[in-house]
Amino acid sequence: MGLLIIVALVILGLAFLPQIWVRHVIKRYGVERPDFPGTGGEFARHILDEVGLRNVGVEETDMGDHYDPEAKVVRLSPEHYRGRSLSAVVIAAHEVGHAVQDATDYPPLKARTSIAKTATWLQNVAVVILMAAPLLVLIAKSPAVLLVQVAAIGLIILMTIAMHAVTLPVEFDASFRRAMPILASGGYIPDADMPAANEILRAAALTYVAAAAMSALNIFRWLRYIRF
Repeated sequence: MGLLIIVALVILGLAFLPQIWVRHVIKRYGVERPDFPGTGGEFARHILDEVGLRNVGVEETDMGDHYDPEAKVVRLSPEHYRGRSLSAVVIAAHEVGHAVQDATDYPPLKARTSIAKTATWLQNVAVVILMAAPLLVLIAKSPAVLLVQVAAIGLIILMTIAMHAVTLPVEFDASFRRAMPILASGGYIPDADMPAANEILRAAALTYVAAAAMSALNIFRWLRYIRF
């Protein structure tokens, strides 16, 4: 029991502490910069045009910063789409990095997209199985129901691990092999701001560590549905 408590506390720390630090970093460098020639949205559009991705759109969204490989659109939150802050420019560069990955058929990004589609369908099936388990126990009155539940939980765990196994490399690649060279070689931000840009990109990557920890917490939640 003591070990389980320690594991739970570690997972909670991994889930929430990075989120707190990320918000702090983004807010710290979210101050408007009059010396920047454009907003995050304008910067994203400029870079996409520069690398020949004029077919990729740039939109404002309330669903968080992300690149949609299906719609071929870079979507930025209002503060990053409209803002002229260092955070806005760096986050825009990160999302453009995903668009470049997509255009070059970067294998981990394609794998993540494929796994995400499969995971959504399989996890929905697993949820139905778990929710129906009590009724199946009454009807079947067999230990086999427990095996089905364990298989459903295993499926959720497997797809969660697969998603995060490919997500972390994709995000680090977008930050440090795509966005950072764009910012460094293009002279888009002053040299004095490069360490801060690196910090923002590290913070962005940490959001996925937090997401992985939250997924682990969800696994514990699903374990409650197993009926012995």
